[in-house]
Amino acid sequence: MKLELTNWDKDVPPEIEEEYQALVRTLKLTENFGLIFIRCSPSQGKELIAQIKQDIPDKNIDLLKLNEPVDNFYNYLIDKLYLKNKIDILFIEGLECSFYKYEEVKKLAGWSAKDIYFYSWKGVPPVLINLNQQRERFRETFNNICFVFILPLFAIKYLIQRAPDFFDWRSGVFEFPTNRESLEQESLRILQEGDSQKYKMLTTEERNKKIVKIQELIAEEHKSDRDLANLYSELGNVLAAGQDYLEAISCHDQALKIQPDHYYAWNNKGIVLNDLGRYEEAISCYDQALKIQPDHYYAWNNKGFVLDDLGRYEEAISCYDQALKIQPDYNYAWNNKGNALRNLGRYEEAISYYDQALKIQPDYYYAWNNKGIVLDDLGRYEEAISCYDQALKIQPDHYYAWNNKGNALRSLGRYKEAISCYDQALKIQPDYNYAWNNKGNALRNLGRYEEAISYYDQALKIQPDDHKAWSNKGIALDDLGRYEEAISCYDQALKIQPDYHKAWYNKACCYAIQGNIERAIENLQQAINLNASEYQEMAKSDSDFDIIREDERFQSLIQEQLPSKLVTDELMLE
Repeated sequence: MKLELTNWDKDVPPEIEEEYQALVRTLKLTENFGLIFIRCSPSQGKELIAQIKQDIPDKNIDLLKLNEPVDNFYNYLIDKLYLKNKIDILFIEGLECSFYKYEEVKKLAGWSAKDIYFYSWKGVPPVLINLNQQRERFRETFNNICFVFILPLFAIKYLIQRAPDFFDWRSGVFEFPTNRESLEQESLRILQEGDSQKYKMLTTEERNKKIVKIQELIAEEHKSDRDLANLYSELGNVLAAGQDYLEAISCHDQALKIQPDHYYAWNNKGIVLNDLGRYEEAISCYDQALKIQPDHYYAWNNKGFVLDDLGRYEEAISCYDQALKIQPDYNYAWNNKGNALRNLGRYEEAISYYDQALKIQPDYYYAWNNKGIVLDDLGRYEEAISCYDQALKIQPDHYYAWNNKGNALRSLGRYKEAISCYDQALKIQPDYNYAWNNKGNALRNLGRYEEAISYYDQALKIQPDDHKAWSNKGIALDDLGRYEEAISCYDQALKIQPDYHKAWYNKACCYAIQGNIERAIENLQQAINLNASEYQEMAKSDSDFDIIREDERFQSLIQEQLPSKLVTDELMLE
């Protein structure tokens, strides 16, 4: 009888038929305890079991499917087989589920992706420790059962390397490789389903499964160079989504070694390099992609994004324009051009680009959030709040929008409502330092200075080089009359950001209140050098300087005409 395992041609290839007949002979001859391992796909496994039941009708055959991780496999079998009738052959599927969970635990413990995924035999999953240790009891207790484990390739390798004592008792290992047509179909499915944003939303265990599945396809024979390069690049995308950036780059490099003109791999490698802050290298990758495929609008958009990060806004806009010339309804490029325009202070133009992005995709919550930020910049706080509400209606867990809505409410003096928004942001993302800082600001506005300081401390625990949080903590200490501590905080801010003019000005105020004229003048000079128009005017009426107001040096400083350097605060753009 010919074996038909999947959507193959009518006749099974001779080597597959030979392997199947060898498996059947082994099963027929095994009268007592036995261990058999089969490497095949899940669909092939289903077909195999059905066919074997037909071809060996005189034996009692059963199936045990493991859908959850198991640590003590021996005890698990005792529980499951206790009420079963006599079994001659037991097929077991899903042992690899226990390996996925193990890999997730090791990921949380700080293991690298190389150690976890690329067959670095570091550590042993509990289930394999159990199989090794209970090997004798396993044979004694189940002495009349032939166990047949149906596993993917990576799980077979796990057993060989990490449970060698148990694996040594095998009666045979049988392989049923996927045929070319099925392999191409499965590879195509993986690629069509591929989405970097969706990969980021997967749990670690789900991502592990995706990684292993792609590795299985890579290990199969009979693939074209194109399919192999595609799979390596897709594996890089999944690894990057889990922040395994160096391993991701290695995968993209492997794709490019196989197919140097693979412009998707060049683009994807650029994205990873951008995430690592290696901006110039990222730009080189995008340029390579565009050299091969000038109409690749993703690469134009991504190159613009990196240029934006580098502060080269005009160049970024040119890249977005190229992307939109090729693909006019590419909403990401409309949104990103809006970001670049906002960075140039061209707020009304920025709004028009966010509107265009939202016209194309009304539920694009990033654009709603970013439009809100620009309206905030323009002092149109109620309109900004409406935009943030739209973003949150679409994506309630968008903590950026909760934080930004809190900022707008705070600007309107609605401090308690602002605090509620910051709390929502922190409920979703507890390590979001901006929300800790901003809640501290709102508490300070309410005169709750000690509480405010505790929130700034939390922000600094998460992000020790946040110069604004250091400055804000200094302001709260200033409010409490703890001037020396305040000055120490301003010094920390300036150590991180030497041109942060607010900290220079606030230090000047502290020294002036203490009557330290020399230090007050020195720090005020620094603030005015950075932003003369703002601080000369502020100092003229600021009561903190009343003690030194009549000093000639002070009067000269606030009247002197100096060039100013404006340094603006920025909200979080996405």
